[in-house]
Amino acid sequence: MKEFIIKKCNKCGAIVKVIEDCNCDNCGIVCCGENMVALKANSTDGAVEKHVPTYEINGDEITIRVNHVMEDDHYIEWISAATGDYEVIKYFAPGEEPKLVCKCAEGMVLYAYCNKHGLWKAEVK
Repeated sequence: MKEFIIKKCNKCGAIVKVIEDCNCDNCGIVCCGENMVALKANSTDGAVEKHVPTYEINGDEITIRVNHVMEDDHYIEWISAATGDYEVIKYFAPGEEPKLVCKCAEGMVLYAYCNKHGLWKAEVK
């Protein structure tokens, strides 16, 4: 599966998912007058809160969770489950349970985005 390219503006915090990135010199997506920075997904959890998505497969469905606080100033903003064919994404607000249930597919990659600690991923084995 093609790796996600997610970029963030370091000034305002805007985030974009790039379908196909440009490889030209001195080129890129600009926000607030500066090039947006590509986020690298973490896959090992060094923080006290858990960020790496966990999953349970039941038949043809997968339940994805992130064991994380959901406070007003610190929470999981979204979870995404992606394959080469499709992507399912669910957005969360503080106080909600960060959980996504969707169809499971071979080679699925799971992403979670924490508003303070960035992008995290896990691969379905």
